[in-house]
Amino acid sequence: MKNLFLGFLVVTVMGLAFWGYTQNYTTKNTLDEISKLNKDIGLAHSRLRVLRAEWAYLNRPERLLQLVNANFDDLKLLQLTSDHFARLEQIPYPEADLGPITEPVEVMNRETSP
Repeated sequence: MKNLFLGFLVVTVMGLAFWGYTQNYTTKNTLDEISKLNKDIGLAHSRLRVLRAEWAYLNRPERLLQLVNANFDDLKLLQLTSDHFARLEQIPYPEADLGPITEPVEVMNRETSP
């Protein structure tokens, strides 16, 4: 009985050692993958900063004005100024003309209970 218990104990320790060995390498692989993903995220952020800088450079007002002036014959674009906007009181709103109520309207069903 003692030999059976010792044999079971040795097999259990070997199984736990194998499990610990596989968990160690699984953890190392996962940490390497996380490191690679963090590096990719850093590169993506760097590319995004470059793209935002390029976008800001291409959308400079003086550059866009030069493009509008150069292509005026094709595009017919004008520079937008404050004169192109109306004041609120200049906007014509239609008058709500409902007219008189000539027939009664039933709002809710009012039945009397016996």
